[in-house]
Amino acid sequence: MSNAAIGGQAVLEGVMMRGPSNWALAVRKPDGEIAEVNRPIQSVMARHWFFRLPIVRGVIALGESLAIGFRALAISANYAAQEEGEDGEVQTELSTGAIVFAFAIAIGFAIILFKVTPALITSWLPIDTTGWFVVVEGLIRVGFFITYLLVISLLPDLRRVFQYHAAEHKVINAYEAGEELVPERVQKFSLIHPRCGTAFLLWVMVIAIFVFAFLGRPPLPWLIAGLAYELIRFAGKHTGNRVLMTLLAPGLWLQRLTTREPSLDQLEVSISALKEVLQLEGRLTPEERQVEIMA
Repeated sequence: MSNAAIGGQAVLEGVMMRGPSNWALAVRKPDGEIAEVNRPIQSVMARHWFFRLPIVRGVIALGESLAIGFRALAISANYAAQEEGEDGEVQTELSTGAIVFAFAIAIGFAIILFKVTPALITSWLPIDTTGWFVVVEGLIRVGFFITYLLVISLLPDLRRVFQYHAAEHKVINAYEAGEELVPERVQKFSLIHPRCGTAFLLWVMVIAIFVFAFLGRPPLPWLIAGLAYELIRFAGKHTGNRVLMTLLAPGLWLQRLTTREPSLDQLEVSISALKEVLQLEGRLTPEERQVEIMA
């Protein structure tokens, strides 16, 4: 399993870890115990070669990560609300309809904040050329994004989520380095990871500026997300390249806003999630090993 892709996400009082064919969630319950939940994954990338093509695979990986992330977040929220049965298993889970609704609300908010608002502000400026309009609009959008992350990073209620975000990164970094998965050893690893979704979002915005300015608006805008994914995927495979890491430094620095140094207890939760998913994966088929995963 050392060469299998692993990704993850911080949730409420826990971490979700995902492999090519399974995902596992570990949550610290109010009584101090660690609850574990796992689900299988049937990725379209394992069944159809077309979805493993460059650019396309990034769009699929993003969609699958969002869907799994919402489910994991819903389960962790249920544990936080003490909605458990007598056997300790969570008895309620958001339905597919509820997940889709929550996803639609989140997308709507993002469109208004990062798309509509920057366009309106730019339209009020005395800009005549399309190229400059796109550049200024893109820079305003990036500014909004960084400001948004800065503001939410100051919220006390989100500090523990950011700590679990860092715990997820540290554990994946330790796993990829072949280190023993114990909290004391994992703690020494970086809380930054090149394949993080925070860096992905930044590069989506930056790439969009260049594409829109020089090529106009493409008929398939999701290609920009695919290009951003290929960028962070390449970075994840070449972390020893100092020139590349220097060029991608803004995306890495940005993660400092969404991570905080975790405790050993939080690392224990993240390790539990990773060990669970590694145990579930077992021996993977060649097709499953090609499933793309965001960290």
